[in-house]
Amino acid sequence: MTSLESTASIFDISVNRGSSGEFIINWKTKHQQLPISVYHGTTADTILHKIPFKLTKDPAAVILSQLDPRVPHYFKVVFEIDKAINVGERRLPLQETVNTRDLGGYETAEGRRIKWGKVFRSDHLARLSEDDIAFLQQMKIQSVCDFRTSVEVQTRPDRFPTDGYGTYIHLPVNHLKFEPGLLFEKLKNGDASWLTPSFLIEGYHLNLDQFATTWGDVFRQLAEPKSLPLLFHCTGGKDRAGTFAALLLLALGVPEETVIYDYDLSNTYIADVVNQIYAQFNIDADYREKIAPYFSAPQYCIEALLSHLHDKYGSPIKYLTSRAGVSEQVLQAIKYQLLE
Repeated sequence: MTSLESTASIFDISVNRGSSGEFIINWKTKHQQLPISVYHGTTADTILHKIPFKLTKDPAAVILSQLDPRVPHYFKVVFEIDKAINVGERRLPLQETVNTRDLGGYETAEGRRIKWGKVFRSDHLARLSEDDIAFLQQMKIQSVCDFRTSVEVQTRPDRFPTDGYGTYIHLPVNHLKFEPGLLFEKLKNGDASWLTPSFLIEGYHLNLDQFATTWGDVFRQLAEPKSLPLLFHCTGGKDRAGTFAALLLLALGVPEETVIYDYDLSNTYIADVVNQIYAQFNIDADYREKIAPYFSAPQYCIEALLSHLHDKYGSPIKYLTSRAGVSEQVLQAIKYQLLE
């Protein structure tokens, strides 16, 4: 769930790992002392429903221990007064990526939810450890869509999928005059004169205007059951991946405020890596503030993307059907695959 309050009696439900390896399910409620049953599975589709993994009347959380931290975990939380709510970990516990996360659990304007364990957004997969690869294999990810340029891919090739595990699809997105790596070097060498809000906003506009067919290709991939679960990524997992994540959430009927919330999560997840980059640059506070928008996910960028969809194309759905070539049949197939 997002931090946005739902109309349900139970809302803001989430799963996090504790420091000792336990799983903590938190929620907010308008009631107290509710009988709660928690069911468990290692995939979203194999949750055991006959015998509860845990029973509780705690008003705000339940702690689950003795679960293997090396495998995925999903839960169905059943409240006496509400229908059951499926929940999983938003951020995947991978060692060598920081922005890999599940798009499950977000609520649509019609009250449906995106299924957990079906579609993921991420930063690049070039540094994955062997344990990370094993974890993704256990998640049974079938497709990886890589939005990085050919130079980015050649410099840092993904380590997943591996032979016999999933399909790799390269869909390069680059509207810039320079490779992203060259822009990084410019900043490292003290040249930030080109980095302005208008430069970044134009990039998001061009993501939509110049790469509509690319986004359409991913939509058609998502419509195929054999392609799921699917993971899409760029380098940092925030701009190109953020563009597609926004389009997908909007197509599924997720409100724009939730789209902005999901986009902003990148700032939380990449914070430690960004600080490490700043340490490499050996820069003062003023220069750090000036270049921060390049390494973060400024809210004005996602707001500009949303405005562009409405101002130039009429709506996100009109953009997808007219510019990206996504048929109504594909949109309905995706809703069938991804919504519960």
